[in-house]
Amino acid sequence: MIQNAILGVVAMVLLAGCSGKEKTTETAEEATPVRVLKLTKQKVATTLDYTATLEADEQVYYAPAAAGRISKIYVEVGDRIKKGELLVQMDPTNLHQAQAQLKNVETEYNRAVKLNETGSISKQAYDAAVTQYEVAKSNVEFLVENTKMPAPFNGVVTGKYFEDGEVYSGMAAGGAAKPSIVTIEKIDPVKAYVDLSEQYFLSLKKGTRVTFKSSLYPGREFDGTVSIVYPTIDPSSRTFRVEVKIPNGDESLRPGMYGTINFFVGELETMIVPSLAILKLQGSNDRYAFLNNNGTARRVDVRLGRRFEDQIEIFSPEIKEGDELVVVGQGRLVNGRALKIEQ
Repeated sequence: MIQNAILGVVAMVLLAGCSGKEKTTETAEEATPVRVLKLTKQKVATTLDYTATLEADEQVYYAPAAAGRISKIYVEVGDRIKKGELLVQMDPTNLHQAQAQLKNVETEYNRAVKLNETGSISKQAYDAAVTQYEVAKSNVEFLVENTKMPAPFNGVVTGKYFEDGEVYSGMAAGGAAKPSIVTIEKIDPVKAYVDLSEQYFLSLKKGTRVTFKSSLYPGREFDGTVSIVYPTIDPSSRTFRVEVKIPNGDESLRPGMYGTINFFVGELETMIVPSLAILKLQGSNDRYAFLNNNGTARRVDVRLGRRFEDQIEIFSPEIKEGDELVVVGQGRLVNGRALKIEQ
């Protein structure tokens, strides 16, 4: 009897042990609940990002062609100017003298013209009178242009190197980079020059859309276009130059400002997925994701492209349109794990 009781206890223990093992195995093989996203390619703008420094659209070191005394400078640094506005008045003494001389020469010229009509003057004397008149007239026109100096465009004064009454000598003075009385710049639009890799030479054309971003204006973009594509490629750097112009009506942008220019070179279809779906292999920069492979997890390696807020571009020869990417629950997966797809 005692022997039979002992054997019964041993049998129960063994049965309990077997039952526990079966339960453990069943738990290990239990499917992991996940959510999946069916992959489709999306059209996105293709952009090239380059840093650049802005420049004035035009910059003029303004000075007369001849040295002379400055009568009056009508502007100060920072003044906005309009095309045709008088900026500098030079001493008019030389102009007045030239005008008086022209008046005398003009009298002789008119007399020579009348005599020539009647044949009463030699050709040599007539030619001399005409030449003298043309030289005097040209001299007056030159002095008129260089006595009153109007603004050649709308802009802003960025430098002033002399004061009223000083003599402009024709040499750079007062810190000016070139001989000038004032420096004026046109800052609407502004422009920038960018050297791009030769592989994009066929993609960039005049009129290509760009945007400019500066850390001074977080979240703001300034639209512009490519204005010039230079026709040659630098053989040493394998780059070509483009000029970009950006409208600047409110003058938010200034010459010397640094930022990023985005060139829009077209659209392409690519795979964009939630960035949280992509996992990183610990201790490396390798990235991977999981696909639903007929109810089991299939691990695939991916390369990352551009980021679009909480979305990211991925590349992988193992991923195609129509595949189901695990986007929730992927952190608990290993390759081959059974999946329970939830809606």
